[in-house]
Amino acid sequence: MAVDKRRHVVMLLENNPYPDDSRVRQEALALTGAGYRVTVICPLKPGQEKRQQLGGVSVRRFRLLRLGGGQLKYPIEYLAALVTMLVHTITIYFREGFDILHMHNPPDILACIGLLARVLGKQVVFDQHDLAPEMYQVRFVRHRQLIYKALCLSERLAYRVANITLATNVTQRNVQLMRGGIPPERSFVVRNGPDLDRLNPVPVDKQLKPPEQVLVGYVGVMGPQDGVDCLLRAMDVLVHSMGEDQVRCLLIGDGDARPQLTGLVRELGLDDHVTFVGWVSDSQELSRYLSSMDICVEPAPSNVYNDTCTMIKVMEYMCFAKPVVVFDLPEHRCSAGEAALYALPNDPVDLAEKIAMLIRDAARRQEMGRIGRERILKVLAWQHQVPNLLAAYRYLERSKARRK
Repeated sequence: MAVDKRRHVVMLLENNPYPDDSRVRQEALALTGAGYRVTVICPLKPGQEKRQQLGGVSVRRFRLLRLGGGQLKYPIEYLAALVTMLVHTITIYFREGFDILHMHNPPDILACIGLLARVLGKQVVFDQHDLAPEMYQVRFVRHRQLIYKALCLSERLAYRVANITLATNVTQRNVQLMRGGIPPERSFVVRNGPDLDRLNPVPVDKQLKPPEQVLVGYVGVMGPQDGVDCLLRAMDVLVHSMGEDQVRCLLIGDGDARPQLTGLVRELGLDDHVTFVGWVSDSQELSRYLSSMDICVEPAPSNVYNDTCTMIKVMEYMCFAKPVVVFDLPEHRCSAGEAALYALPNDPVDLAEKIAMLIRDAARRQEMGRIGRERILKVLAWQHQVPNLLAAYRYLERSKARRK
């Protein structure tokens, strides 16, 4: 049997299945295309195989412990996942070996496996999708300071064990430099961006959007920090205060706030105007939905967490030449520029007014969509981020050579 001499990258992904996580999928495929061998360890979604080869990427899946609601469920779930992923990593180490451990947060406690990898002489990448301490501050109130400090400690460990760090934007990179003390040459910005090989406009589906309707859309996770309740309150203003009876809202995705959101729809009397679609994993099906929308909304409110985040959904909307309405957050302006209207932060009435402006101005919708699509093609598509990822890995290769 021929020995595979390619450098082997093991990716740890706890909070999403593969290939559903677009950032991890795109990074894994980019590294495979650059000559690396990639294995992803991740949770098992119903209907998936435990072992699979996808586009040259080897996937090892495990059953994720799922508990009910409550603040304690996350530490227990994370610890269970940590142990399982540690076992998979050790198994790979003894059976086939690996060279680089690429950790995707959250959670930051994956750094415990990173510490073992460093002891074994392996290189470690910390790919910081989110600022976990700030996320916790937004989602929970009880024991906030105690757990915030614990999360900062976990984040600090991740910074310390990593040979290099990746950030999704300049704001997060600045946190790595200031809070983490990461030397600038070891921190790389690899932005999220839509994959033009996977997502592209298709003709409008008239069954989804009859000509007399205006279709407003949201795609993404529905957690307490995501602000979908703000969008529903804006819909209430549009329908019941502004008389926009023709507007309909499609919510694509799911999350632990979904039960509260369905209750809010009933409470606001929006059953005829809001439809929950659920997750849409198939790229062709997602393209059908996004192509049929008139206006897309990212209702994430301003807070210590969201103000640092680059929302992939904003760029996916722009990829489909859709005008975007968002709250005025720093990274939204960096991503969308003139392709978005910016509502006063956390004000659902102003959010409704901005949506209404676009409902009444089809020409403006078209022009904003054109600007957004052009911005994706020239600057923001994932294809423009691949060189940054490969530059980070070249730094790893050079640092490895210097140690020899």
